[in-house]
Amino acid sequence: MVPFYYIQQTTCFWLEAIVSSCVRLLLLCSPMIPRRPRISLLSSIFSPTRSIPLRLHSSSSSSSFSTSPSPDRLSLRDWLSPNEVITIIQRITDPPSVLEFLHRWSNRKDYKPNEAIYILIVSKLAEGRLFDAIDNLMLRIKAQKNCRLSDAFFFHVIKIYGNVAGRISKAIETLFDMPNYNCWPSVKTFNYVLNLLVSAKLFDVVHEVYMGAPKLGIEIDACCLNILVKGLCESGNVDAALKVLDEFPQQRCRPNVRTFSTLIHGLCENGELERAAQLFSKMENEGVCPDTITFNILISGLRKHKRIEEAIELLERMKLKGCYPNAGTYQEVLYGLLDTSKFVEARDCMRRMILDGMDPSFVSYKKLISGLCKKNLTEDVDWVLRQMVMQGFAPKMGMWKLILRCMLSGNEDYIGITGKAFEDILLLTMEDGVMQ
Repeated sequence: MVPFYYIQQTTCFWLEAIVSSCVRLLLLCSPMIPRRPRISLLSSIFSPTRSIPLRLHSSSSSSSFSTSPSPDRLSLRDWLSPNEVITIIQRITDPPSVLEFLHRWSNRKDYKPNEAIYILIVSKLAEGRLFDAIDNLMLRIKAQKNCRLSDAFFFHVIKIYGNVAGRISKAIETLFDMPNYNCWPSVKTFNYVLNLLVSAKLFDVVHEVYMGAPKLGIEIDACCLNILVKGLCESGNVDAALKVLDEFPQQRCRPNVRTFSTLIHGLCENGELERAAQLFSKMENEGVCPDTITFNILISGLRKHKRIEEAIELLERMKLKGCYPNAGTYQEVLYGLLDTSKFVEARDCMRRMILDGMDPSFVSYKKLISGLCKKNLTEDVDWVLRQMVMQGFAPKMGMWKLILRCMLSGNEDYIGITGKAFEDILLLTMEDGVMQ
């Protein structure tokens, strides 16, 4: 007798097979039904009906905005974040269009400018040299008072007025107008304006701005006084610059190496080397260590007044103090030796300079070869010439003539040869490779 559960399993198997066959037959006999495409989440988000129209950068665009995001975003979007505003402004290539964008944006409810946006707008206007527009923007900022600005913003504006626009008076006006924007200038901004005036040689205005420091809450520092010293020295008023040294303790600051270097340079330019040396000693007595620039200034002053021995002594003293000379130091001493016709000492100085890894100038080589040739020091001429070529300098025809005359000066066969004949010998010698 067959168990009941076996009959049940067999029946279920056959029923499933019959149903599967019927379904397969139905599909074969019925017409094909197209499958509905599956819609992904990304395609629904970026579908054409939901996307915001963008106007790409094109020279044929009718809009004055040459940006990737279209200016129509101002009318289509309910909200523009500050970062989105910055992105739009960054992509504007036509500076006047920045003003149009600012006008349209200011009529929106989400208009809320910040310092980063204003800095970017000022930069764009400066690129287009729209400095009058910057003036109007500053008046607008002052009137609206809807954004708190820092000293960095005004430093940026003052820098544009001074360096780009050449409107130094406007830079001064902006400096003293900062409190009306609820912002007080830093000593960095104040010193920048002072240095701007010195560079423009407006020395009379420097003092006026300096005297206005208390109104701006500026605490005078050593950098500020150094700018005054620089301005007075460049105007030729070194005595007044020296009096500024008395101002340092009153402002609770100390003169530094830059202070003394500027004053020593001013004295050397006036030919007052004794006072320069005294100031150099005072500098050391007050514990201010001279640097390479200070030594170079004094060595240069001594060289210009033919006091080359003192310049050499100062060079050795410089090394003893642990202040290493640079190419400018050696070059000044080398020029001094050449100017005083001390060619053997100049050769030694050049040798030391090269050993220290520094390259003499072409003028130095030219003067030294000329001097050695006059003394008929052919071996020294050969060494200098080789160093010159190794450095990449090419001797010219005039120098070759001097060298050849020096080489042939002791040969009786060539005595009395001048003019065209001498030049022919020079050309033949060079063609034979003797001088290469």
